[in-house]
Amino acid sequence: MTDNRTVSGQLGVPVYINAVVFSSLCVVWGLLWDIMWHITIGRDGLFAPPHMVIYVGAVVAGLFSAYQILNLTFSRNHPDRTSAVPFWGVFYGPLGAMFCVWGALAMLTSAPFDDWWHNTYGLDVQILTPPHTILAIGIMTVQFGAMVGVLALQNQYRTSLGVQSDADTGRANRLKWLFAISASLLLVMLFGISSESMGKFESHNSIYYTTASIIFPFFLLAVGRASLLRWPITTIAGIYMLALVLPSWILQFFPATPRLGPVLNPVTHYQPFHFPMLLIFPALVLDWLMHRFETPKAGGKKLNDWLLAALYAVAFMIVLLAVQWPFGEFLQTSPYARNGFFLSYGWSYDSPPNWEYRYAFAPWSKQSASEFWLGFGKALIYATLSARVGLLWGNWMKRVVR
Repeated sequence: MTDNRTVSGQLGVPVYINAVVFSSLCVVWGLLWDIMWHITIGRDGLFAPPHMVIYVGAVVAGLFSAYQILNLTFSRNHPDRTSAVPFWGVFYGPLGAMFCVWGALAMLTSAPFDDWWHNTYGLDVQILTPPHTILAIGIMTVQFGAMVGVLALQNQYRTSLGVQSDADTGRANRLKWLFAISASLLLVMLFGISSESMGKFESHNSIYYTTASIIFPFFLLAVGRASLLRWPITTIAGIYMLALVLPSWILQFFPATPRLGPVLNPVTHYQPFHFPMLLIFPALVLDWLMHRFETPKAGGKKLNDWLLAALYAVAFMIVLLAVQWPFGEFLQTSPYARNGFFLSYGWSYDSPPNWEYRYAFAPWSKQSASEFWLGFGKALIYATLSARVGLLWGNWMKRVVR
């Protein structure tokens, strides 16, 4: 824990915090660029431009975090030494910086492994190959380190006593937004690794909602409970949507041609990634419910977290289904979605452009009503368990101060 008397003087945003949030942005946008590179160009190498952006993110996070750790380790009189986390009995540093160093090492280790994998086995046909799994773990560790680093400072403000100066309030507001940004970038990563089950083709299948029920209630409720923003889940969902779609909106105007056959769709520009899920609508409902039930009126009693988890889960899933089912149909079938905004025109170079199910739901992706509702019922159970774990994790994050 930290001494509240020191908060006012130490609430500045350290350089390494800004650096690791920036590195999180680099790796996410580098990864999205890499996905678009694969579906447009096909062939890449160890030093392909998207890979370089990812490496920059890893190096920035690793170096700035390592410097912070070494500075605290060798400066015995450093004022932050007493609140640092010891590691191996030798190193001292913020918990977030520790995560960032390990994540950066995993990311950089995955690079030559991925190059060897390509040279040995050819192109990837799945997102989570062994080298990509190591890379994904490293990226999420860096992103989690960025979140924890911001949390430690934000929570000092949460627990501080007395009237804060204007300068302290300004720093606290910056920390709130840095946490929202870092959380939204990790959310983009979570969507990216699960996108094979949550594309527009699957939006009328229960597997889409089952996958969403496992990932999103857990994460959104955790960061919602930990954040100090007024509407944190809505804010994080909005930033997630913008962070996910911006690279596609920009890169689609840049020329690119396939470098590997067979070329069944001779594209001339970058093909975009998915348009984001409309998470902002169920996020808005979750925020409203949290305002209603997490802060009971005078004399009222707060609901048990299991009841809250069930309430949040059901509300999230019903709203998600209500908005994503028709929106998924719009993205998949409507000619008004085949433009540079909704991005449904995108098609990989190795897929025939005249495929009969390009703009329709294929028979194997459809379910009977009974099959769908049975799957959706299971998703409600998964969502409740996911929400309960998320609330528990959010309670832990509220206590992080180192």
